[in-house]
Amino acid sequence: MATEVNPTDSVELTDSSSGAGFGYGYGPENPAPLIEPPRARTARTPKSTKTNFELYGWLFMRLSGVVLVVLVLGHLLIQLVLDGGVTKVGFAFVAGRWASPFWQGWDLVMLWLAMLHGGNGLRTVINDYAEQANTRFWLKTLLFTAVTFTIVLGSLVIFTFDPNIR
Repeated sequence: MATEVNPTDSVELTDSSSGAGFGYGYGPENPAPLIEPPRARTARTPKSTKTNFELYGWLFMRLSGVVLVVLVLGHLLIQLVLDGGVTKVGFAFVAGRWASPFWQGWDLVMLWLAMLHGGNGLRTVINDYAEQANTRFWLKTLLFTAVTFTIVLGSLVIFTFDPNIR
């Protein structure tokens, strides 16, 4: 049984039925709280930057992600499915693979892209969540050091791998 409402009747809106703020009752007498921007600009903050570093970083993440999906899935398919599974992977298996410049290049590109992709993603997280400039600086320095160390060490292993080691 529906109740008829006459257009001339007055209807009182309550907080739950106003629809203005999901029950919070925001209005002219009770405005919604102002959301401050994260790390608002100060007098020392430059007005604008001359480079598009963040744009290039964003683009790199998308492109490297696509290339990494192809490299990693290809690696898993070839190494684990087509070559007999994980039981064949050992020192001799790696030595045989890295005897070919193709596999050295494949693994090198995968190493570099994975480390740069992950490092750039973590740099973005640090920028978003580290509030103090000093904290951001040291976290990014530590990140840069770890990424550089891993890339250099991994590249060194790929290029100087000796299958005749005893």
